[in-house]
Amino acid sequence: MEKAILVGLDLGNSHDFQSSMEELRRLAEACDVDVVGTCTQKADSPTPNYYIGKGKVEQLKEDITVLDANLVIFDDELSPSHIRNLEKALEVKIVDRTILILDIFASRAKTKEAMLQVELAQSMYFLPRVVGMYKSLSRQKSGTGSKGPGEQQLELDRRILRDRIAKVKRELKEVVETRRTQRRKRKQSEVKTVALAGYTNSGKSTLMNSILSESLKKTEKYVFEKDMLFATLETQTREIRRENHHDFLLTDTVGFISKLPHHLVEAFKSTLEEIKEANLLLHVVDVSNPDYPQQLDVVETVLTELGVENIPIIHVFNKIDLLDQPPHNGYPNAVYISALNQDNMDELMVTIDRFLYADMHLVKLLIPFDKGQILNILQENANVRETEYTSEGIRVLAEITDVQYRKYTDYIL
Repeated sequence: MEKAILVGLDLGNSHDFQSSMEELRRLAEACDVDVVGTCTQKADSPTPNYYIGKGKVEQLKEDITVLDANLVIFDDELSPSHIRNLEKALEVKIVDRTILILDIFASRAKTKEAMLQVELAQSMYFLPRVVGMYKSLSRQKSGTGSKGPGEQQLELDRRILRDRIAKVKRELKEVVETRRTQRRKRKQSEVKTVALAGYTNSGKSTLMNSILSESLKKTEKYVFEKDMLFATLETQTREIRRENHHDFLLTDTVGFISKLPHHLVEAFKSTLEEIKEANLLLHVVDVSNPDYPQQLDVVETVLTELGVENIPIIHVFNKIDLLDQPPHNGYPNAVYISALNQDNMDELMVTIDRFLYADMHLVKLLIPFDKGQILNILQENANVRETEYTSEGIRVLAEITDVQYRKYTDYIL
């Protein structure tokens, strides 16, 4: 196992510096790195040569010897020159937060789309860093920062890397077009869609499985869930069937994190389109985390960058089972749940109903016997409450949508 020292530069412009450092520790542990020490410095700005001050570099060199560390991880994205200078001065491998996150994504990607997205993000990150980088310490060795999509990064010059980026983009475009075709079909069939979004490890996958257990359509396809950062990368979509016919498709998306690499946001934009196209967004928040207000802000900032607007949002404050008293923070349309214990899931499902099916009409219809197929359609796609066969035709009491209302206006009493 690699032994690492974490390094953070506190520029005084963030009140959650310590939280960011703790998150860096968890990211390192997710890459199977043993964190043996931490080094922080307060400064107004990074230095041109080493990012941190020269005195800190000397201190770091001593710590590396004493702690027998072979890796230094910085909490911010470093420039190519910073990495070169630090590696020359410290004689160990230098890795930044972006590399850690890319490593985790590379090891967790399973589907073709996710692997292409990670490869694209890695290639875009390394493009300005290829020439002259890691001369003394080959990335062909195993360890953090070495997980690559194919050929070794050192062997690629800029021209080859640009060709690879173009090739991956072409392949990704084909996969994306398939997903978009599926979305168009769903829109044509008027299927309602709900998307999950939230900070990594906020409990999105656990919530998805809890909602799946509420569905009439039982499935073996529960999604993977685990208490870890970025447990799932793949976009998962499942059909939720309700007794009142208020059915919808539920989509889980990749989690967000503070200082999320720009390359990853760009690469995963096609996946995150699922959020933009949804009828309703469930923003899942780990309310047991003391830093949840900052995490909530991070997610909302990324959603804004993605152009998510005019979509109703339910704030789902999760993990109340870990608190004595859940906070009530004034968010509109907030629901407090424990996805793990399924506490308050009824309230959440009612709230989802209220948003998705606000356009429902409870109507009485008289359907002629020779139009019996209309009753069959309503029984499959609407909430039929009462059916009575009379001499005049079939009397039906049903809850129908705006589209169905316009379609069957002639039969409404």
